[in-house]
Amino acid sequence: MPYSLENRLVIGVASSAMFDLAESDAVFRAEGEAAYRKYQEDHLNDTLRPGVAFSFVRRLLSLNDLRADPDDPLVEVVLLSHNDPDTGLRVMKSIEAHKLGITRAIFMQGRAPYEYIPALEISLFLSANQDDVLKAIQRGYPAGYVMASTLVDDEDDADLRIAFDFDGVLVDDESESVMQATASVARFHEHETRNLLTPHNPGPLQDFLMRVARIQAVEVQHRRDDPSYQNRLRVSVVTARNAPSHERALNTLKSWGVMVNDAFFLGGIEKRKVLAVLRPHIFFDDQSGHLLKSASVVPSVHIPFGVTNRVLE
Repeated sequence: MPYSLENRLVIGVASSAMFDLAESDAVFRAEGEAAYRKYQEDHLNDTLRPGVAFSFVRRLLSLNDLRADPDDPLVEVVLLSHNDPDTGLRVMKSIEAHKLGITRAIFMQGRAPYEYIPALEISLFLSANQDDVLKAIQRGYPAGYVMASTLVDDEDDADLRIAFDFDGVLVDDESESVMQATASVARFHEHETRNLLTPHNPGPLQDFLMRVARIQAVEVQHRRDDPSYQNRLRVSVVTARNAPSHERALNTLKSWGVMVNDAFFLGGIEKRKVLAVLRPHIFFDDQSGHLLKSASVVPSVHIPFGVTNRVLE
């Protein structure tokens, strides 16, 4: 019987997002493919160090213990790689050494694997290759560029904290376009108040959030069955919106059947300061200006979508 991904949260992750590849990349850039191939072969059994998205992926996969049947996981992570199968072997050995439950991979020598996002029902593709992410977003795929940023991890902490910006990430850029066109916070608030009961259209990561919410629902049921269980998955929205524009955002989430654990309506307060306290294991934002600051305190992912990113296209 075919293995179905339909009812799972599927993440596609490039090795550049999962591991620190600085040394091998330096060999490739300085000496070319042949030297890179030999380097990977010589270091085949040298386990790669964790990269920016490592903690997020590891903790997400740990939630599979909520399912009694290990053959029916809540989360599936698929490696998507520019490497050929031979040079990608070191990555697969590192995955095994770190005891990550990743068994599926696509290796495409010198070609971008993001074309397979819809075929694998992927709700989020993470890569440190900015060009791949831009092209994926332009095709309407849910992709994020993993920036060089601080890794948040603690072996004694089983929680997974995910933080999202709102406009251009969870929803489309309709309201952000008003802000950019008018350069007026007052006009933005007027627009949002006028459309208070009209839910926003989905943004790139709406489906990812919805599937995360399904896992939260499984946790709720697990706690009903076992009152000693402590919920591990926590979702936050950290946005530059503030009152009165907060209400449309909350109404939109409610219309999707989603309730986040925390919402920070900051109205221009620097996000970095809040994120330094919240310490999410991953933070998604569409504005690189915010992320350049947040990257110093938390793992940060740029979603190059919408009006604020047109210059990148």
